[in-house]
Amino acid sequence: MTNIRSTLATVWRIAVPYFKSEDRRMGRILLATVVVIELAVVGLAVLFNRWNNVFYNALQERDYNVFAYQLGYFCVLAAIFIALKVYQLYLNQWLQIRWRRWMTERYLGEWLHDSNHYQMQLQGDAADNPDQRIAEDTQMFVERTLLLGIGLLNSVVTLASFVVILWGLSNEAPLHVFGQDVPIPGYLVWGALIYATIGTALTHWIGSPLADLNFRQQRFEADFRFNLVRARENSEQIALLRGETAERGKLSSRFGLVADNFMRIMSRTKKLTAFTASYSQASIIFPYILVAPAYFAQRVQLGGLMQTASAFNSVQDSLSFFVTAYRTLAEWQSVVARLDGFEASIRNATAQRANPGISRVVAQSGDAIGLDDLELTLPAGQPLMRADDFRISGKQRTLIAGPSGSGKSTLFRAIAGIWPFGSGAIAIPAGATIMMLPQRPYFPVGELHAAIVYPSETAAFSAAQVAEVVKDVGLPALADRLGEHGHWNRTLSLGEQQRLGVARALLHAPNYLFLDEATASLDEPSEAALYRLLDQKLPDTTIVSIGHRSTLNAFHDRDAVLGRSGDSFTLQDKVRTVAPAQS
Repeated sequence: MTNIRSTLATVWRIAVPYFKSEDRRMGRILLATVVVIELAVVGLAVLFNRWNNVFYNALQERDYNVFAYQLGYFCVLAAIFIALKVYQLYLNQWLQIRWRRWMTERYLGEWLHDSNHYQMQLQGDAADNPDQRIAEDTQMFVERTLLLGIGLLNSVVTLASFVVILWGLSNEAPLHVFGQDVPIPGYLVWGALIYATIGTALTHWIGSPLADLNFRQQRFEADFRFNLVRARENSEQIALLRGETAERGKLSSRFGLVADNFMRIMSRTKKLTAFTASYSQASIIFPYILVAPAYFAQRVQLGGLMQTASAFNSVQDSLSFFVTAYRTLAEWQSVVARLDGFEASIRNATAQRANPGISRVVAQSGDAIGLDDLELTLPAGQPLMRADDFRISGKQRTLIAGPSGSGKSTLFRAIAGIWPFGSGAIAIPAGATIMMLPQRPYFPVGELHAAIVYPSETAAFSAAQVAEVVKDVGLPALADRLGEHGHWNRTLSLGEQQRLGVARALLHAPNYLFLDEATASLDEPSEAALYRLLDQKLPDTTIVSIGHRSTLNAFHDRDAVLGRSGDSFTLQDKVRTVAPAQS
């Protein structure tokens, strides 16, 4: 019971915000319309139930006039029923897509807000495969919530409508045992209740493991897809290493988890289906068994028998909602749990960002980035590096070196404001713009023009401006392909991508430019040409580079090194023996 209350509370927390959002008016109208139509459908079911009595009595009495009239009446009811169901489906789907669009936009906004997506990866939160949460689970949540909600409403209203009818029919068709009437008020209602209660209890006992199995199945499926995508994106490296056999083994192992868990679902579903199918078939004949003795004793006509059976099945179906919807409920519960974990991960990332160990302050004067008593740690708390009273002055060119794993790239992340683990303060000059160029640049799929100017809008830079910088960085052949669509991280070599990364920096002209081995895939002459280009085009930009080539010294006027200090590293200035020769 506690688990049910917890799930319902989570559903309320996830679902209600849409109906309070800017789209609340249309959402409420659509939901209210769908509900009203469902109530009308239940009303028609009551009319169909009464029609059963009259129609089958006409058959028994061979009354052709009543028979013909009831056929026409049935056609009218059926036409209304069809129209209601068609428009209910249409409006339900309209509500689904509006609700899903709002949830998708909300989750995208929260996930991509202020590097939450990166924080969630660092923290190793339970929201594995956020793409699945946003793309698939929102769709399943909206669809299942409406399906189950409307289904439950139908069951409650149908029960309220037909239980009165069935109670009255219990008096018209009394329980007849061994030639005697047994006066049990509402015995048909009690029979339906007992039948449904037993069925519900057995269904839950058989099917309860399905919720957890479905949760794990979605996770295993997503992990398998993720590894397939990784294999596709890294196909060149796999081919060069002749890693196909190893990769196939890894993928087969991942799929093995999918298949093994699916076999468990199959086994459990087989047992559940065997019971629910038996339950459903038995429920068809059960009311006839109860009423047939009274019919053969001529205590009730054929019409009364058929009406009673119809009313009994309506009540029994309503009471058996849990039985018939159990598999959907199990899937829905696992979807709710996944979305709850996703939202919790976003909240954790937001809380981490709101209370970081590292203070990020705005320097009201000066043009230097200051690192004051800065200590960076790994997410688990192990010390990584320190920087005490270290200044990166305006227009200065600083080259940072250090052994692998000493925290060079992590320092850049901290300056960018996306690494929260540690203590101390980072002071950023007021109004300063910062750009980071990683070793592997990111280019969104689409037009090359848009990929180069990212994250700015395409209109922020003209085609002529983009073409000029593309030529400047040594890629004249791409200047004529700016309108071409492509997956540029795949089609371009890493060296070409790094050149375009520099082109992006030239367009945006930031106050501070941090290059994390951003030219390491180029030969030394090409690297030197790009640094000379940066000096020429961005004379007022402060440049900080991470690199290991001695040839980079000529393009920097300051050296810093991360040296071993106990169990971590310390950032310090390094005295040069030879002054840089700018060229």
